[in-house]
Amino acid sequence: MNISMWRKALQVIPRITEEEWNELDLISRWLISSRAVVLVMTFLSAVFAGLFAYRAGSFHFLPWLLVTLGLILAHATNNFLNDYTDFTRGVDEDNYYRSQYGPQPLVHGLMSKKELLTYAAVTGLLAAACGVALIFIQGGWTIYLMAAGAFFVLFYTWPLKYIALGEAAVLVTWGPLMIGGGYYAITGTWDWSVVIASLPYALGVTGVIFGKHIDKYEMDKERGIHTLPVVIGEKASRFVLLGLLFLQYIFTLYLIIEGYFTPAMLAVLLALPVLREIWPMFQGPKPDEKPENYPDVWPNYFVAAAFQHNRQFGLWFMLGIMIDTLLTKFIL
Repeated sequence: MNISMWRKALQVIPRITEEEWNELDLISRWLISSRAVVLVMTFLSAVFAGLFAYRAGSFHFLPWLLVTLGLILAHATNNFLNDYTDFTRGVDEDNYYRSQYGPQPLVHGLMSKKELLTYAAVTGLLAAACGVALIFIQGGWTIYLMAAGAFFVLFYTWPLKYIALGEAAVLVTWGPLMIGGGYYAITGTWDWSVVIASLPYALGVTGVIFGKHIDKYEMDKERGIHTLPVVIGEKASRFVLLGLLFLQYIFTLYLIIEGYFTPAMLAVLLALPVLREIWPMFQGPKPDEKPENYPDVWPNYFVAAAFQHNRQFGLWFMLGIMIDTLLTKFIL
């Protein structure tokens, strides 16, 4: 058991040698190979689904727990399948972007194909078990929401990412499907207001994947991977990404003006200093080499900036919803 490595894997994607890998426990290997640091975004979506359910007076702990575990495990399964698919298609060869910012289990010889597929299968089956339990508990549309989630898990990497639909898939998944669908699985009720209220956070997650696709723009272009940045161009993509980040605040303000949220949600404005800090990075293309004194996350650049902002926005968004819920239920 290596708790310090568990903590590290939830904060960054650790760079690790084969010798160090061989000394790790099973949980550490799972956390590193599933890229657990980005699973935090999925955990927050489940938290928001639970908070919206509590706000509506329909929170139930067991369904929420199953939603949370199911979503995290499904996201991890997608990450395993992403690495497997790109490796078998030859995408991750020749020092491709994915193998530069952290260990790609197959490229770096940490796992065999069989081992990686075993991790994916066990993780996926556990996610499916959570979904099946929710179907028995809640019924209704739960099975269709689970089917939609399975579709994106299986087909995001190919073909959706290859035909400029990966970014849209992320927007749909992290907002309407995870938060709106999670709310349904907890409460048994579909609420379009919750779907709309999910968009500020979903836009941030979409910004993260958009930043990643800008970072590997040249490599994807060479390999015929037509992400949206490859289709619309690098410069336009930088402005689109900034637009996504600004829309997070605009949608939140809209929801306050419409009366769905109380002014407590203005807490998200406390994330603006991070946006101001990363703003200069978007004035030009990604540097060819790691900038001086740049954190040890290179070649992550635009994705690192978007992730940094999304983490701050997500935390203030969560705090805002908590205060908003207390005001709505007990004071106003």
